[in-house]
Amino acid sequence: MIEAKILIYDGSFNGFLTAVFKTFDERIEVADIQKNSEAQRGLFSDTETVFTQMDKAKRVWNGIQKKSNSAIKNVYFAFLSEHKGIEMLLYRYIRKLFSPTDMMHLNFSDDTVLKIDQLTKSVGREKHRMEAFVRFQLTQDGIYFANIEPDFDVLPLISKHFRSRYADQQWMIYDVKRKYGIFYDLDSVEIVSLDIKEVYANSIHKNDTFSGIEYDYQDLWNNYFKSTNIKSRINRKLHTQHVPKRYWKYLSEKKQAV
Repeated sequence: MIEAKILIYDGSFNGFLTAVFKTFDERIEVADIQKNSEAQRGLFSDTETVFTQMDKAKRVWNGIQKKSNSAIKNVYFAFLSEHKGIEMLLYRYIRKLFSPTDMMHLNFSDDTVLKIDQLTKSVGREKHRMEAFVRFQLTQDGIYFANIEPDFDVLPLISKHFRSRYADQQWMIYDVKRKYGIFYDLDSVEIVSLDIKEVYANSIHKNDTFSGIEYDYQDLWNNYFKSTNIKSRINRKLHTQHVPKRYWKYLSEKKQAV
C-alpha cells in the first residue's frame, strides 16, 4: 500500500505548480499540499518539502494553458483567493482538467469546478474594485503612494492596469494586510517589502510622509464631492452596494466619513 504524502511548498504560485508537477511525474498519492508557513504534519502521512523549480512550474502552466485559457485564469485567480485548502481544491481541479473526459473543467455540477469558478469570480470582483478605489497621494520623495487591504491577494493582478494608466509617474501600492507592495520606477514593476507602520493615504490626519499640497488637493476634491451631492437623491443602500464601507478609508471624497 502506497502511503499518501503531504507536500510542503514555499507558498508561491510557482512553488505550488512545482508540487503539482511532482505529483504527476512521480505518481504520488497526495494527502495534502501545504504552505511551509502553515504546515501541519499528518499523523499517518509522510511529509516532503518541494523546492520551487521554474522549468517544472512552467511545464504545468503551459499544459493547463493548452487545455484551456479560461482554466489557466481560474487556477491563478483561485490560488490568489488564499481560500483555506485551496491547494488541494486546485489539485483536484487540475487532475480533472487532464482527465480523459473532455471539458470536465466546465462541468459546473461538479463541486470542485463550481467552487473554483466562484472563487475566480470573487477575486475578479476584488481586482476591479481595487482598480477603481485606489487613491494615490504624493510623498515628499515624489512617489505616488497608496495602500490597500483587499480580501484577496490581488496586487499581482492590478499592476498591469496601473502601469498602463500611470506610465509617466513613479508609484507604489502597498498591501498592509500581506505586508508587501508593488513599485513602478518608470521602467518596470517590482515587488517590495517595507518595514513601516501602517500609513493611510487620504487620512483626515496629516502625516509628514506626504506632500502638503496633496492635502489641499484632497480638500478640494472632498468639497467638490459634497457640493455636487444632492442629499434628497441619495440612495445609501445602493451606494454602499457599489462602494462598500470597507473601501471608504482609501477614498479622498470619503475621508471625513471614515
